[in-house]
Amino acid sequence: EVQLVESGGGLVQAGGSLRLSCAASGFTFDDNAIGWFRQAPGKEREGISCISRSGRGRYYAGVVKGRSTIYKDMSKRTVYLEMNNLKPDDTAVYSCAAEWRRWDECGLGNREYTSWGQGTQVTVSS
Repeated sequence: EVQLVESGGGLVQAGGSLRLSCAASGFTFDDNAIGWFRQAPGKEREGISCISRSGRGRYYAGVVKGRSTIYKDMSKRTVYLEMNNLKPDDTAVYSCAAEWRRWDECGLGNREYTSWGQGTQVTVSS
């Protein structure tokens, strides 16, 4: 059974940092791209970062670029997303998703992924 479990969310002050984790099980971790998405109340889910099978391909949406880093630990089957200089607009439920990929690439589209975690809440206070 494919399982993705997010952790690391919480309440943080503006300007602070968080490291989100996405622990994967039930599939071949090395064959999948992993994406991070977020959904704020009343808004559509948006892709913010992804990492390719090998970890060499890393992409960021403009809203987090320059203050986020995505990386993976193959031995722990976990993908991390570090976010710095958090803003109140970053408040959302953050979810990770996985999709098998033939090539070493990833994308930020919702429809590119079929396996999803339950999400972890991130709240940034001003």
